[in-house]
Amino acid sequence: MIRVCAFDELAPDSARRFDVGGLRIALVRIGDDVYAIGDRCSHADVSLAEGELNVSGKELECWKHGSAFSVETGEPSCMPAVRPVPTYQVVVRDGEILVEREPTNKGAAR
Repeated sequence: MIRVCAFDELAPDSARRFDVGGLRIALVRIGDDVYAIGDRCSHADVSLAEGELNVSGKELECWKHGSAFSVETGEPSCMPAVRPVPTYQVVVRDGEILVEREPTNKGAAR
């Protein structure tokens, strides 16, 4: 696992982009839960962390064309994206956010 940041560095109900250990990920914090997904929209190469976070739906919406992705599974819920983005296992340990290098959904676009 690789350290990404301190838990307190990620504001509640927000998303933030990180480039760490060769991964470009969006860390998403909803309440005290943290999710990690690939930060590139599978439809267009733009940052998902710059999009809107739907807290109740646990989705991150791409700012360019409006595709929304589940922060839990990486699956898109609307067009134009049809391929999922990678998701990564997250552990919060001693106030630090750690992310597994390999995606949990192996078939996702990178």
